[in-house]
Amino acid sequence: MIREIVLDTETTGLDPAAGHRLVEVAALELVNHVPTGRTFQSYLNPERDVPEEARRVHGLDRAFLEGFPTFAEAVDELLAFLGDSPLVIHNAAFDLAFLNAELARIERPLLEADRVIDTLAIAQRRFPGAPASLDALCRRFAVDASARKLHGALLDCQLLAEVYLHLIGGRQVDLALGVAGRAGPGQAAVGARRYRPPRPHAPSPAELEAHAALLDQLEDPVWRR
Repeated sequence: MIREIVLDTETTGLDPAAGHRLVEVAALELVNHVPTGRTFQSYLNPERDVPEEARRVHGLDRAFLEGFPTFAEAVDELLAFLGDSPLVIHNAAFDLAFLNAELARIERPLLEADRVIDTLAIAQRRFPGAPASLDALCRRFAVDASARKLHGALLDCQLLAEVYLHLIGGRQVDLALGVAGRAGPGQAAVGARRYRPPRPHAPSPAELEAHAALLDQLEDPVWRR
């Protein structure tokens, strides 16, 4: 079983080093690259103002966010959901920088970069020079993003999960999901076999006679040497 977590965040700005904070974090569980229906989502009180340019992106303001837990209050539930699974993130450097800044602020271990699968990097390798934003990839793969009027971490996780499947080759990897008795990882699926009696391969007398007649018509046939 392959467990992965699609993850996305929303923030007050672009740079945690400038004091910007998380305002939302969401995660979605994949097993064998297919969503299981298990998700995590939490708005976060950033303990600061939300600049207008950020509010225009995600629609979250300080008055709304003050009623939600801080990152320190939500972190245990988030980390329990993530476990030690690989993290599928679009433009991973951005989200990882914010998550690790929040973890460092409360003196918790940081998330390691080597557990991250960056779908932006995958898209740029597959389609060099082409737009590789989440919106652009949704258009490329005909993923319905019509509900994405504003950025939202959980919705973006759901869209990214579909895009990720396309980036790694589509749903072929898990066509057997839900089939009773399917083979486990690394095993071939073997169904019940029908055994037939062996067929005779020796030529009949009539076939031998026909073959001899054919050879009589040939000059020095190799079959008689």
